[in-house]
Amino acid sequence: MRRRTGLAIAGAATLAWGEWLNWRWSRALVGSGGSGGNAGSGAEAVVVLGYRNPQAAANVINRWRVRAGIRSLTTDSARATRVIFTGGAIGNGAAEAQLMADYATSVLKFDGTVLLEDRSRTTWENITNVIPLLEDVDRIKIVSQPAHALKARVYLRRQRPDLAESLVRGHDYRPGEWVVVKPLLALYGLWTLRELKAEARKPLR
Repeated sequence: MRRRTGLAIAGAATLAWGEWLNWRWSRALVGSGGSGGNAGSGAEAVVVLGYRNPQAAANVINRWRVRAGIRSLTTDSARATRVIFTGGAIGNGAAEAQLMADYATSVLKFDGTVLLEDRSRTTWENITNVIPLLEDVDRIKIVSQPAHALKARVYLRRQRPDLAESLVRGHDYRPGEWVVVKPLLALYGLWTLRELKAEARKPLR
């Protein structure tokens, strides 16, 4: 009985740790409203990062990222928002960006502005290639798993610190969502962010 109780406490602590770390990453390197000031007004861009997708349709991770991107739209400025799907092709297949856009429009029935960046192969290239699409917006939301989105925000800060001032939080974190795998995502996130650790803690001005 005591052993089962200990395992239950350890399991609950592990799940709570995964939740907390993903929650913290989702709120790192973001401001409150960008240069537009009011978070409910002005032009907005939601950048959805792709995940390797050799299949002919969006896989489960890319489908989730699309849904997270759509729910990140500011309701009262949806028509002033562009959703940018970014990610190139693996082999001879379709680009990740195209697969995500197809899922958004055909399955989720999203009828807003969609832009594609279908050449990038890495997160660094994702950011490099979407920068021309971000020059005239007031708010930028980068959507993926929280650690991956934070990595992309660090890269935007390195490449274009002026645009990084417009970063605001997307809705790629929800309490209880993917709760069982969040500890694994947290471990993987710690590994991928190991070289960016200090920079990822620096606040936006």
